[in-house]
Amino acid sequence: MAEEQLNMQGGKILISDDVVATIAGLAALETPGISAMSGGLSDGWVKMLSGKNVQKGVSVEVGEVEASIDLRVIVMYGIPIHEVCRQLQLNIREAVQNMTGLCVVKINVKVEGVAFKDEELKEIQRISK
Repeated sequence: MAEEQLNMQGGKILISDDVVATIAGLAALETPGISAMSGGLSDGWVKMLSGKNVQKGVSVEVGEVEASIDLRVIVMYGIPIHEVCRQLQLNIREAVQNMTGLCVVKINVKVEGVAFKDEELKEIQRISK
């Protein structure tokens, strides 16, 4: 339906994967409980080989009217991971749909780490000695 409306206006609107990845990444970092995005080793290789700026921790597939998003994140210690990830999915869906008009069909979240505050890290190091 969205494609028909866009074509009636005399043109076609295409939104780049990088644009959707940037919107998703910013929305993720604004979500309470998310410490950082996890780029992983593969993103580093892609950057070196292609020279393309890859959005750290975000992979997207954008069609004409739909988008699918995969995220790799690091969460803060002490916050229920399932709650943080559910809120993350909601925030990203809202941001991408509001800014692009694309229907977000799925948001997969992979938690790759847990971040500690400096005080918590010092306590863990003290206990483990």
